[in-house]
Amino acid sequence: MGPAPVPRAGAGEVVVRTAAVAVNPVDAITGLFRRVVTPWLRYPAVLGSDVAGTVVEVGHGVTRFAVGDRVLGHAAGQERHRNNAAEGAFQQHVLLLEQLCTPLPADLAFEQAAVLPLGLSTAAAGLFEPDQLGLPLPGRGDGDDNDDRQDRDSRAEVVLVWGASTSVGCNAVQLAHAAGFAVIGTASPHNHELVRSLGAEQVFDYRDLGAEAQIVAALAGRRLAGTVAIGAGSLTRTLGIVRAASGSGRLASAYPTPVTTVRGLLARRHGVRVSAIWGGRPTESPVGPAIYADFLPAALAEGRYRAAPEASVVGTGLAAIPGALDELGRGVSAKKLVVRIE
Repeated sequence: MGPAPVPRAGAGEVVVRTAAVAVNPVDAITGLFRRVVTPWLRYPAVLGSDVAGTVVEVGHGVTRFAVGDRVLGHAAGQERHRNNAAEGAFQQHVLLLEQLCTPLPADLAFEQAAVLPLGLSTAAAGLFEPDQLGLPLPGRGDGDDNDDRQDRDSRAEVVLVWGASTSVGCNAVQLAHAAGFAVIGTASPHNHELVRSLGAEQVFDYRDLGAEAQIVAALAGRRLAGTVAIGAGSLTRTLGIVRAASGSGRLASAYPTPVTTVRGLLARRHGVRVSAIWGGRPTESPVGPAIYADFLPAALAEGRYRAAPEASVVGTGLAAIPGALDELGRGVSAKKLVVRIE
């Protein structure tokens, strides 16, 4: 294969010159499993969802951005409704939907900004999509939004994030907190301070066999508005908590497998509704623009939201991406692997 042509921006689209990308487990899927996860994908395809860079062209109707703006964006090329190699992040120029882009504050580096998009979208999908937890979206931060948050706090509503120091977890903690909910998280002890700094009021060690009982005790007299379960084994650990707690009975799993579906069906007998999160859903639903256009710009600029976890730059240039995926496969903790492109 040769170089891809520089895309042209259509209506509601922008072209971004890529400065940095981050890698995710979905990018490392190969062979038959790739066909199972994204059977609709046309080839040749360009993978990658997390991108930060500079706008070099805007399409018709784009009003939020101009050439030269620094942005982060969720590249939706792998989604069924887009299915377009020009929209894959792992290239020098990427076509992005305006509604999935956010301007960067001057003090936010491209490398750190690139950690956000897919983790942010996945967390937002689990928390706010109607077929997931269906929670109210965070507001822009005006007086009415603050009053609404205080009302929810007075009802002692809690969101549990199991796996809170992961990329998805860091965003789930912040988004749930911004939406006015108390947050309880789990993480390794050395990541507890990170999770608390993002807005969690309590953090428990997920490796502790007594963590479930401790969380149930912490929820006494409070309503569990919903649970986000992240990572292998998280569904098993959280089902009992949701059954024991008073609340919505909703559990959104960020580890969608056939087993998740089966266990979800069985859990319904106990009043628990399990759903599998698809991180790309906000690329086509109202949740996407509500987060990327309405909430995140001001939240980042005002310091109410952090690009987390920490970026770990592992190389420069497109040729460094395979090495980054190999390192990701060996496991990371409380960081996101990033490659500089320019």
